[in-house]
Amino acid sequence: MRTVYVNGVFCPEDEGKVSIFDRGFLFADAVYEVVSVLDGKLVDFAGHMARLARSLGELAMAAPTSDDELLAIHRRLIAENALEEGAVYLQVTRGPADRDFLFPPQDTKPSLVLFTQAAALRDKPAARTGIRVVTLPDLRWQRRDIKTVQLLYPSMAKTEAKRRGADDAWMVEDGCVTEGSSNNAYIVDAGGKLVTRPLSHAILPGITRIAVLRLAAESGIAIKERPFTVDEALAAKEAFISSASSFVMPVVEIDGQPIADGRPGEITRRLRAIYIEEALKTAI
Repeated sequence: MRTVYVNGVFCPEDEGKVSIFDRGFLFADAVYEVVSVLDGKLVDFAGHMARLARSLGELAMAAPTSDDELLAIHRRLIAENALEEGAVYLQVTRGPADRDFLFPPQDTKPSLVLFTQAAALRDKPAARTGIRVVTLPDLRWQRRDIKTVQLLYPSMAKTEAKRRGADDAWMVEDGCVTEGSSNNAYIVDAGGKLVTRPLSHAILPGITRIAVLRLAAESGIAIKERPFTVDEALAAKEAFISSASSFVMPVVEIDGQPIADGRPGEITRRLRAIYIEEALKTAI
C-alpha cells in the first residue's frame, strides 16, 4: 500500500482524507502537476513548480507551501514508496468552505495532496510502434493554459477515442489542432520542419514541450510555432505528442489514415532519445 501526503500528514493511501466541502471536490477549484520520476529522481522539478505558481496566480489561489518544502515532500514519497520510475502527482485546491460559487475568504487554507504512481516511462511499447489518434471538437473552457483539474472533457475524449479503436484524441477548433487530450501535438512537414501551435490561452504550456523545442533547435531542426490543420497533419511526414508521462510519443495514424508509412519517424525517434538522455542527466 502506498504512502500518500494529505495536508501535512504522510499516511497509507486508504487513510488519506479531505473534507466533503473541499472546493476541489465541489467546483474543480484546483490545480495540479505531475512530475516524472526516472531512477528515483525528479525530472524538471523546477519547471513544474514554476508552472504551478503560474496556475495558482491565474486563479488567485494561495500557495500551500514553499518549493523547497514541496521538493522535500516529493523526495520522501519517492523514498517511502521505493519509486524508481513513474510520477508524483500533486494537487492544490482552494480548500474547504461552505458551498458557494463565490470564492471563500482569502485566509481559507488550501488543501495539498500528493501521491506516487509507478509506471514504465522509458520502455513503452507504444514508443516503438506509435499511437493512433482520432480528432474531436475541442469543447473545453477557454483557459486551457491553466493546469486545472477540470478534466471531464479530456476524459470523455480519451474514452471516445478508445471506443473508436484509437489510443487518444486530438482536439480541433476552427479547423486547427489545439492539442491532445492530455499532451501537446506536433507534426513534421514535408520540408522537415517541426510545427506546433504557439502558446496562448488555447493550450497548456507543456513543461516537456519547452524541453522538446529547445532540444530540437539544438539539434538543428527547423521549428515553426503556428496552428496546423487536420489536413496538414494527415499529409505530414511525422506526427507526435509530448507530455511528462509520455515524453515524446510518435503518432502514426489520424482518423484511420496512416501518417507517411505508418511508422514512427526519424525526427520523432531522435527527439525521444535525446529527451530521455537529458532527463536522466538533469533529474534531481
